[in-house]
Amino acid sequence: MKAKAPKYQVGDIVVVVMYGTVGTITKVHQIDQHYLYEVNHNEVLYFETSLQLYDEYDGVIVDTEKLDIEYEFLIGDVVYVKDYGKELFKIIGHRTEIWRYLDDGWEDVIYELTRLKDGEWLETEEEDLTLVLRKYEMDQFVHQLLFVHYVGETSKEMEEDMVQTALLQLEEKQESEASLEFLAVSIVDELLDIYNDYKILYEFFEDPEYKDMMDFILESLHEHFG
Repeated sequence: MKAKAPKYQVGDIVVVVMYGTVGTITKVHQIDQHYLYEVNHNEVLYFETSLQLYDEYDGVIVDTEKLDIEYEFLIGDVVYVKDYGKELFKIIGHRTEIWRYLDDGWEDVIYELTRLKDGEWLETEEEDLTLVLRKYEMDQFVHQLLFVHYVGETSKEMEEDMVQTALLQLEEKQESEASLEFLAVSIVDELLDIYNDYKILYEFFEDPEYKDMMDFILESLHEHFG
């Protein structure tokens, strides 16, 4: 018996009846005597009874749209803001505003920031920001500093060399005294956060290794940052 031909072909514009959404057939699958249809390259497959040609559909059409938003800046990044000179801000969040009109449409990415020196809150658009330091770069420095703690035979000279190397690497990325001031403040903040984490662990488990790390962090703060 001659196999039944598929009702829809690749390229046909159809409506997913259950949702009232419009799409294009992008692939046709045959399983035994049944045809399943891929719409808009989606992994979900539809039976013929779930679809109807757009030109023949007389129900309510629901407009849908898929957006891929690329963020130039990430949460935790440190940036300059237009009209704020060399004052430094940290990104604490972002949102996307979608604007659609009959004959036009666009998307705006809005970043939420706090100023490092006083915590003042600010929000602004992407084009007003200039990157100063990625969050992971600061994390790398802190990890280099704390790595010394885990190398039992490491000499004091090696410790100082690692700290100085990390500082120089970050210093090369800075363009102003304000940025260098931020560097010191941010490192201290990061280390104090780590200190508090180990303090909680020590109080809970009373493991002397946690106390050793607390002492090491305090010594590092005193030695390198006064």
